[in-house]
Amino acid sequence: MTRKEQIRNAYRLTGGHAGFYDGMMTYSTFSGKAVCRIVWNMDGEKNLRYLERALSGVPEDFSGRLLEVPVGTGVLTMPVYRDLPDADVTCLDYSPDMMAAAKERAEAAGIRNVRFVQGDVGALPFPDGSFDTVLSLNGFHAFPDKEAAYRETYRVLTPGGTFCGCFYVRGGCGRTDWFIRHLYQPKGFFTPPFETEESLRERLSGMYAEAEVTRIEGIGCFRCRK
Repeated sequence: MTRKEQIRNAYRLTGGHAGFYDGMMTYSTFSGKAVCRIVWNMDGEKNLRYLERALSGVPEDFSGRLLEVPVGTGVLTMPVYRDLPDADVTCLDYSPDMMAAAKERAEAAGIRNVRFVQGDVGALPFPDGSFDTVLSLNGFHAFPDKEAAYRETYRVLTPGGTFCGCFYVRGGCGRTDWFIRHLYQPKGFFTPPFETEESLRERLSGMYAEAEVTRIEGIGCFRCRK
């Protein structure tokens, strides 16, 4: 199954029965589509495109050690891990409720190569060089200590390893910036300071041997090699 098919499969699995969060992440419910369009200026094609780019650092035949942080509900990644039976996957999240939803989704899909760990991205409970790939989807904009998160995700990567994912970047879409500033930030969903596309590219290029950053509306996608 191709990466695009895996993402679309996640959309189909949620269908009209998804909760608000999963429906928004997968562009699969009326309310989810409304938020994507109104807040993020995203239609189905843009939503699919940014997720493809964010996941592009995980090969379709990946068989190494992967850390996903935060895993959230696992709605986007469990269909990917189901097709990577030889991978050794660790999913970490600070929220026990989110992690419980992801674990339930993995068990329902019969996924046996994933373990779940509750923890803080700012103090990852793993030795240096533990993972070949670190994946972070839509998490960094919420982390309170972003500097620690950048250091820790770098530390646990093996030399030559890949850091990939996506998160909100300021300045990419004025409409999104307004909602972040007036709604998401006051509610505590997102935590400043926020990267711009340019600052993210500069930061990652300074840390990693190779760094590629692209943007779709207000979402910055990245793929780096240590």
